[in-house]
Parts: sequence; structure tokens; C-alpha cells
Amino acid sequence: MTTRAGFIALIGEPNAGKSTLLNRMVGAKVSIVTHKVQTTRARIRGVAMEGDSQLVFVDTPGLFQPRRRLDRAMVAAAWGGAADADIVVLLIEAHRGLTEGAGRILEGLAELPRGRRVVLAINKIDRVEAPRLLALTQEMNERFPFERTFLISAEKGHGVEDLRRWLAGALPEGPWLYPEDQIADLPLRMIAAEMTREKLTLRLHQELPYQLTVETESWQERKDGSVRIDQIIYVLRDGHKGIVLGHRGETIKAISQAARAEITGFLGRPVHLFLQVKVRETWMDEAERYEEMGLDFRDGKA
Repeated sequence: MTTRAGFIALIGEPNAGKSTLLNRMVGAKVSIVTHKVQTTRARIRGVAMEGDSQLVFVDTPGLFQPRRRLDRAMVAAAWGGAADADIVVLLIEAHRGLTEGAGRILEGLAELPRGRRVVLAINKIDRVEAPRLLALTQEMNERFPFERTFLISAEKGHGVEDLRRWLAGALPEGPWLYPEDQIADLPLRMIAAEMTREKLTLRLHQELPYQLTVETESWQERKDGSVRIDQIIYVLRDGHKGIVLGHRGETIKAISQAARAEITGFLGRPVHLFLQVKVRETWMDEAERYEEMGLDFRDGKA
């Protein structure tokens, strides 16, 4: 049996559908998916099997114009994921077309190591008519020599199997990199923190999603098969703490219930989740916070 294995980087602007595509490819929720932009902070690896091929997906943070240290570290992580991968998949949204941000990404692709295989996936194809799709495909391929172009809907699954099969055949020959039944190489404590952060992002809407972070402080396996998880939500200011807690603690209670249900479903066993909210004005400038998110603190330098 000839096996294949390799890394596939999913890159694109924020909200292009990278996390949705990763989760559909892997068949489980390993990357948080919200309607907010820039929700993926760490390079999350999801592992999928296709025949005798093992596809290791790197879901990178969305590529955007960075303003803060955290932004710069996220963008550096995205390009680092692309440079290290065997295959790069650029996702763009069909209805948005070749935006200014997508244009900057095309310029960045030209700087990747020579020989790097790059394919285009035009996502959300159900939102536009066929002639517009054809024109966008032509325009993108005139701007960059993509090896292949795939028309997909990550949310609905259209075209995803074709993309997966092609990727499986294009990966280099070699032994599998992970056990066959492993779906992600992130520590469970980080996945649990990401799931709680997703619930915060959904619940708080525009108020503070990018000014907070979640850390799993402790993870205790219990004799009855359940797990106790203690997490800290770090916010920048006292006013933010009040927003997260909500009136009489209603907001944090709802977030805790939603996160516990999600983590329980993912782990397949009972979860006891305890959340604390702490003000830490400097968390965006602390190396430990970046390490917890899988980012390099040094990449955030101006």
C-alpha cells in the first residue's frame, strides 16, 4: 500500500470560510466558526483521511491589514502556515470577488518558496450566478498561476469532495503523520478554550470579541469518567468584565451552559465547566498569552 501525507494550508481573508471548510473536511468541529471576522487565532491542525492519504489541514488566521501586536502575530502565523505547507488552498468568497485584501494575498503568494503548489477554492458559490463565477475564475487565474480551481460551498458541501480527493492524490508519498483516529493535534485544553471563546464571540456580538481571550487553567480527569475544566476569561478593562458577566451573571451563565454542551459533545463524556472573568490590562502584550493561543509573541513586533 502506498500512503501519502502532508500539510495543507487554508488561507484567505477573514470570514472567507476557512474554518467551515476545515470542519467539513475533518468531519468534526476543531476550529471555531462564527460570523465574526478574525476568530481563528491559532494555526489549528485538523486531520482527515481520504483513501490511503492523510490530509493535515492548517486553518490559519484570516489575512488582513494588521494594526495591533496580536493582529501582526496572527498574520505572521497565517503566512508561516502557507510557507511550511505542501499545498496551499486560497479561499475567496464568490460574492465578494477580487477584493483589495485578496489582491494583497495574491502578491504574498508570489513570495512563497518556488515550487509550492497553490490551488484556488472559490467559496459560497450558491450566492452568485454562473456567468459571474466564470468571470471571477478567469480573473483570478490571470492574476496568479493556480494549479487548479475548485468551486465550492463549504457550508453546504458542494464541491468539497472533489477538492478533498484532488488534495489526497496531490500530497507527497510517505508515512502518515498522525494516528488514523486522531482528528486534531491541538491539546484538548486549547480546543476547549476555543469553544468557550466562540460562545463569547456569538453572545457578545460587536461589544468585545477581540479584546478577550480564554485560557484553560486546569483540567482534572475524575474517577466517574467526567472531566472538570476551569477556565479564565481575560478582559482588558473593568467595564468589559461587567459586559461578560451580564445582569446578575446571566450572560456568563448562558455562555457557560453553551460552552459546556459543546465541549461535552466533542469529548463524548460529562463535563463540569467553571468560568472566571479576570481583568488583565496587559494580556495583549504578554508572551504567555500568545503561547497559549499557538502564536509567536515575537511575530507581533511592529
